[in-house]
Amino acid sequence: MNEVETRRLLLRRWRSEDLDPYARICADAEAMQYIGSGAPLTREQSEAQISRFVRHWDEHGFGLWAVEHRTSGAFVGFVGLVHQDEWIEGEHKTEVGWRLDPAYWGRGFATEGAVASVRYGFEELGLERIISIIQPANAASRRVAEKAGLTPQGEVRWRGNDVIWYAIDREEWCKPEAEG
Repeated sequence: MNEVETRRLLLRRWRSEDLDPYARICADAEAMQYIGSGAPLTREQSEAQISRFVRHWDEHGFGLWAVEHRTSGAFVGFVGLVHQDEWIEGEHKTEVGWRLDPAYWGRGFATEGAVASVRYGFEELGLERIISIIQPANAASRRVAEKAGLTPQGEVRWRGNDVIWYAIDREEWCKPEAEG
């Protein structure tokens, strides 16, 4: 399945016309402050990332979707699942992640996309656990992870940064709300 629709979003495969708006997001210091070293990316770096996202889809059969606002058709950012080969905390290495244009922050789009991605991971891919790796100061992303059902598992140093990692297991995700 290459596309997923939510109430307000279309999660779809990447297109060539996504480069300009994606590069604009990645050049924004505020959007990038909690990503890796926190440095904005050049257009070339953004283009290389999109190439890696597309290759991930080809290699794994899932990946990070480009996010489009269903009503306006505007490019919003990305959300989806990525296999983190280098992850050091256990055997489950599929992460739900997101990066949105700051113009769309605070509207619940990241949560909407993250919930759809977690559902996709469990229902379509048959995953047993999904993680999320977040820098501790990124309070907004921590809230998104929690609203998507993930819970903090611990702190670790990963790729040169202190991170908090979150997880949700299939069993917990499938549990009816009344039992939770």
